[in-house]
Amino acid sequence: MSELGEKRHAVWLTEPSTAAVEMAHLAGFGTVVLDIEHGLFDLAALDSLIPFIRAKGMDVIAKVLGPERGPIQQALDFGANAVAIPHVESVEHAAQVCGYAKFPPLGDRSFAGGRTSGYRGFTDEWVTRQDRGTRCYPMIEDASAFADIEAILGLPVVDGIFIGPSDLSLRRDRGAYGVTEADLDDLRHLARAARAAGKPWVLPAWSPAEQRLAVEEGAATIVTTMQYGAMFAGFTGAIDALRTIENDLRNR
Repeated sequence: MSELGEKRHAVWLTEPSTAAVEMAHLAGFGTVVLDIEHGLFDLAALDSLIPFIRAKGMDVIAKVLGPERGPIQQALDFGANAVAIPHVESVEHAAQVCGYAKFPPLGDRSFAGGRTSGYRGFTDEWVTRQDRGTRCYPMIEDASAFADIEAILGLPVVDGIFIGPSDLSLRRDRGAYGVTEADLDDLRHLARAARAAGKPWVLPAWSPAEQRLAVEEGAATIVTTMQYGAMFAGFTGAIDALRTIENDLRNR
């Protein structure tokens, strides 16, 4: 593994923390997913945290607030490598909202003369580099998007997909996500559709079963741990270890 970490391995942040980024980098992660949709990120935090992550040599996937122009463009203007767009409902919806991540004539992104353009103007070559270098991942977490997966992957404004297993299970009438065989079959179906289209796919994979599937099916990015989950596991492990010692001493 390189000093900058493996870009395939990602960590999920719910709140802005430079210390969490530094620890993830030291541990060998190469990508950070920012959960702006459900997390505690305001614009000022994103404006400082995204370039900090990039300066570490890590990639940023911004899971934006919603399928709207403003959040998508802001994340890219701050310097995110990719946007994951939640609640994409269909191929028509994907064509519209993913277009906000690409400049005309490919899409409908608006130019901002800030960080990404070196605080200057821009050229046709710069537009081409931006469109090729920044990635747009519609999230596949609705049953209707699942049904349209081949058509969504065929859109020129779509660079790959980001799978949302929990919402997908709910919206395909299986109830709470339990990493069942039916859940894994859905993930496998989406993975193979992405591979057939020659486009990358991203999976939050907390369990060994999900991680094995992600590796076997060639996920481009595997999100293996969450900020809060890692903290809770650390707290739980520490107190459980102490309680084990206390119980051993009591039972002597």
